[in-house]
Amino acid sequence: MVTLRILTTDDWPLWRDLRLAALSDAPHAFKARLADWRHGGEERWRARLHLPGAHHVAALLDGPDGPDATPVGLADGLPGAGGVRELRSVWVGPKARGRGVADRLLEEVERWARASGGSTLRLAVLPGNEPAITLYRRHGFTALTALTALTEPGGPGGPLAGGVSRELVMAKPLR
Repeated sequence: MVTLRILTTDDWPLWRDLRLAALSDAPHAFKARLADWRHGGEERWRARLHLPGAHHVAALLDGPDGPDATPVGLADGLPGAGGVRELRSVWVGPKARGRGVADRLLEEVERWARASGGSTLRLAVLPGNEPAITLYRRHGFTALTALTALTEPGGPGGPLAGGVSRELVMAKPLR
């Protein structure tokens, strides 16, 4: 059984452990690197969970909070300008893959995006991450053109390390 848990700033140890696991397990899937977050102190982790209007979700396997509950995934929803909500940091651990956990996480962030008045849910994915791109397409996301995607410096669609390529920006209308 998979249970979703909405995280608060008091859940920073859980979010930290999941984020570090994600960066360790799938460094190819994130712009951030493990070295960028490995030594973050409590205040840095709490600050990430304290972003105004954000929605942070953890997936737990085999029980909501009991001793047998195992954290196996995470996703973030962040508010953006003009009705845009952003999906970020999606990850499911190896032992939970293939069980619909990613689907549940995406559905929860989409539910939040709609409830918070969002008109579009947007994400950025690294080129070549075909499992993620397939997941997002299955949930109704489509790729934006390069000109549409480049909205702010350093934002989704920005140049990757080395400046050779860019993230693929995808979006889904919510209305």
